[in-house]
Amino acid sequence: MKQELLLSLLETNARYSTRDLADILLEDEDSVIHTMNELEKKKIICGYHTIINWDKTNRDKVMAMIEVEVSPERDYGYDRIARNIYRYPEVDTMYLMSGKSEFIVIIYGKTMQEVSNFVGSKLATTDHVTSTSTFFVLKEYKVNGVVFGDEEKPEERLVVTP
Repeated sequence: MKQELLLSLLETNARYSTRDLADILLEDEDSVIHTMNELEKKKIICGYHTIINWDKTNRDKVMAMIEVEVSPERDYGYDRIARNIYRYPEVDTMYLMSGKSEFIVIIYGKTMQEVSNFVGSKLATTDHVTSTSTFFVLKEYKVNGVVFGDEEKPEERLVVTP
């Protein structure tokens, strides 16, 4: 089976049925189910997600991206520090980066104060963290390839009169 094609299809639309996937891949449905189960066991498929535009709901949700500067540990580098940070349930996503800061941490909260409390009381006090910079997301325009917002409207031309 073409695993990369299967992964690409699921990444594009996780709601494909196994029957539809089998038809696209020209495989039998049992083979697709078996392959998906194996990919899940190997942690190649790590979850199935839905993209939601929370701005169009009544739910309060604040997203923050936090640059975290750390001093690496001898013999462990950044990995043990990262584990201490990503184990917090507030942490949604975490990346090791090149550039000014070692990590980018993405968290969600109900309010800016809730996010600030997490940064001040938990994240900034974690061993080897030397500084943090918090950036609150004010508006999302595009997430995972999906454009949010209204359709582009054609520009109106002003009427010119002599």
